[in-house]
Amino acid sequence: MRHNFFIVLFAMLASGCAMQKFIEPPPMAHPSRLFPAEAFVTQRAVLTVHGRQFALNGYIAKSETRGLRLIVAENFGGVLADVLVKPDGEIFVLKVGPPFRRKWVKNFVAADLKAIFEENAKTDGSVRMLDEAHFVIEHSGYELDLRTVEVKSGPQPAEMFEAAGGGEP
Repeated sequence: MRHNFFIVLFAMLASGCAMQKFIEPPPMAHPSRLFPAEAFVTQRAVLTVHGRQFALNGYIAKSETRGLRLIVAENFGGVLADVLVKPDGEIFVLKVGPPFRRKWVKNFVAADLKAIFEENAKTDGSVRMLDEAHFVIEHSGYELDLRTVEVKSGPQPAEMFEAAGGGEP
C-alpha cells in the first residue's frame, strides 16, 4: 500500500512538471522589434541603486541610419544624462549630471539602451521583458524598472544625432 502511494505521488509530481511546460507563456520577441525603425519614444523608469530609488524620464530618438539618442531627465526636468550611440556602436556622452558619472553612463546606460533598442546588441541576459511596454534590467549594482509611455513613429531631426557640442567618444 505504501509503495502505491509513492508511485501515485511520483506520477503527480512528474505530470506537474510536464504541465508546467504547457502553461508557460511563449518567449516574447526581442524588445527592439516593438519599436519602429524611426521613432521618438517616451519612457518612465524607477532606478534602484543600492536601495535608493530615483524616478526618471527617458526620451529616445531612434533612427535606423543615424543611431540612438537618449536623454535621461529627473521629474522636474533636469537632464541627468545625454548619450548618443552611433550605428557603428560608437558612444558619445554629451552631458552627465548627479547622481550619474560619465563612465557609468558610457558603460551601463548606453549598454542598456542598446540591449532594448538594437536587435543585434550584445547582451548579458539582464533584460527581462514583462510585456510589450514593461522591461526590467537587473545588474549586480542596480535595477531599472522601465515602462514605455508613448511611441511616435516617424523620422527624427538629423541634429538629434550629431555629437557636436563637446561629446566625448
